[in-house]
Amino acid sequence: MKRRHLLLALVASFAGTLLHAADPNAPIRESDYTAPIKVACVGDSITEGAGLPDRKTQAYPAQLQRLLGDKWLVGNFGKSARTLLNAGDFPYQTTGPLKEALAFKPDVVIIMLGTNDSKPQNWKFKDNFVGDYKDLIGKFRALESKPRIFICRPAPVVGEERFTIRKRVVEDEMPLIAQVAKDEQTGMIDMHAALERHPELLPDGVHPNAAGAALLAKAAYRTLTGKTPE
Repeated sequence: MKRRHLLLALVASFAGTLLHAADPNAPIRESDYTAPIKVACVGDSITEGAGLPDRKTQAYPAQLQRLLGDKWLVGNFGKSARTLLNAGDFPYQTTGPLKEALAFKPDVVIIMLGTNDSKPQNWKFKDNFVGDYKDLIGKFRALESKPRIFICRPAPVVGEERFTIRKRVVEDEMPLIAQVAKDEQTGMIDMHAALERHPELLPDGVHPNAAGAALLAKAAYRTLTGKTPE
């Protein structure tokens, strides 16, 4: 009987591991990692925390850190104005802190880019969007740490246009991002849905206040852990 119970336990564990590996949105199991589990938050000014009185404590990565606790280490690698598009005016890969994010050797990567790509001077290169996204993902996939990667539907824009960031174009990016997630088998975090019904938390129409950043952090927490934040 003992052998049978041991065999069943091993089979269940193996099946759980296969399911975890097959589903890119499967919750991350702390037991699979040596603490701290390092999370690199890649993005633009929304990730960086533009407009917040205290970015170090109020930006969504900082709030995600508090939700996850001391078994995790969250790094903020957001940089204002950065684009996903490599031909954009301020591409993340060449003018952003990509080197710092890679040197962090993350176990988990959260990428939220696309908002600044909606500007006219950038979206004229829209045919490169999917390829450039896959290229960025490949940079992290090449790391020895072999991180789990989650890409995000960007936060909504209030009104038709703010700072030449266009709501319609941000929404046009959504199916392209879904295509990237499917092709690359990445996880997906819906930051758009987190704020879609809360325009009051986007005071300038683009950047969330501290309460809005808290909703982004909670959306990331739910996807990473499979748990509902308190």
